[in-house]
Amino acid sequence: MDEERLHSLKELQGRLGYRFNDTAFLDRALTHKSFVHQSNTSPLDPSEKVANEVLEFLGDAVLTLAVSHLLALAFPDAHEGILSLKRSHLVRQSTLAHLSKELQLEQHLLLGKGELLNGGGKKSSILANTYEALIGAIYMDSGFRQAMEIVERQLTPYLQPETTVLHVDDYKSLLQEQAQRIHKQSPKYQVLHESGPDHDKRFQASAVIADEVKGIGWGKSKKEAEQEAAKRALEELALSNDQV
Repeated sequence: MDEERLHSLKELQGRLGYRFNDTAFLDRALTHKSFVHQSNTSPLDPSEKVANEVLEFLGDAVLTLAVSHLLALAFPDAHEGILSLKRSHLVRQSTLAHLSKELQLEQHLLLGKGELLNGGGKKSSILANTYEALIGAIYMDSGFRQAMEIVERQLTPYLQPETTVLHVDDYKSLLQEQAQRIHKQSPKYQVLHESGPDHDKRFQASAVIADEVKGIGWGKSKKEAEQEAAKRALEELALSNDQV
């Protein structure tokens, strides 16, 4: 690792408030697969770069456990389904991308030339994955307790009741993310029933994923009914899969 890279990583560690015992973990967390594919010449050369995908996989699990622990402490009387929704909101791509930007991870991320030209350093998916890899790297370097401290420090502002309550517009977009992740397809909505006079309509809608009704909701408009159906579907996914 050259001096310029070491200086860059030292700067990030200062911002993070954690100094790695082995900076190779941090370097790997910030190495995108596009950079590896571009740079490596021999998969057998131990000096070659390794992509952050395994650390990302590990970090995803660590984040899920850490956030679950923090939510259980913050909301000890909450229903399991509600806690799952809150957790989904906190570990969703947009939130993790925001946390990544707070740490300015994009300034230290190694990307291939093609990905750089495509604006990879600004893509929410890459930023979120990099944040997961960072948490995985901290776990590998110092264990769960240290990773938990970093997660808690960054997420504490998001753990207040007013910030962990999902806004109504979040349910459909959140279900979209989870349906794509779990079932690899988008949810579909269908108005099942309409009742009441024109000035006081009531609508019933369903949220369908993989040809299966996951949630049904009522509302004073089609949009409101669909949002409620999405909320119920999220609760169903959380309870049946524990993956939301």
